[in-house]
Amino acid sequence: MKKVAVPLTQLYKKLYKDFGPQHWWPGQSAFEVMVGAILTQNTNWQNVEKAITNLKKRKVLSFKKMFSLPENKLAALIRPAGYYNIKARRLKNFLRYLAENYSGNLAKMRQRATPGLRQELLSVNGIGPETADSILLYGLNRPVFVIDAYTKRILQRHKFITGKADYHQAQGLFTRALKKDVKLFNEYHALLVKLAKDFCLKNKPRCQICPINS
Repeated sequence: MKKVAVPLTQLYKKLYKDFGPQHWWPGQSAFEVMVGAILTQNTNWQNVEKAITNLKKRKVLSFKKMFSLPENKLAALIRPAGYYNIKARRLKNFLRYLAENYSGNLAKMRQRATPGLRQELLSVNGIGPETADSILLYGLNRPVFVIDAYTKRILQRHKFITGKADYHQAQGLFTRALKKDVKLFNEYHALLVKLAKDFCLKNKPRCQICPINS
């Protein structure tokens, strides 16, 4: 790890001042957020919204209805999210996990301690660290910082981490520097996503006008 010029706490304050609250994650229920966390793998949120809209139009965006929906029909509805056959399978894996462990009851799921719950989620085929942590933070209000491609890009370019850093090393930067607070973790991650989308672009970063450099 290289020494950084701007502490993560100061970076948060600067981004919040420049961008304001992001009101993320968009979702009308915890279950919707969990479904969205799986659908957003390898695609952008606009495509996920289209898939979520399809599920709502068919009135199947609930545990019971999605659990009983045949996988091929679920795949057709989430087609806008891309990789729809794979994601339908992953959603079904997640739904089976909910059924077997909590009878599909999110209230029961919330009673589980975070470390054990995270390990359970990671054991579900198709759910990796980013998806599991998104479910925990945004769906269940647990103080777990989410690391995605946007966040790693910013951390690497501003020398917070090297290219060899893995998910948990990047995550550890935030958990060590910040107090464990759901609202803070939620807002900070959303601000980093906005920074990456608007300035820290993958191919043509707008470094000269980036808020971090001003």
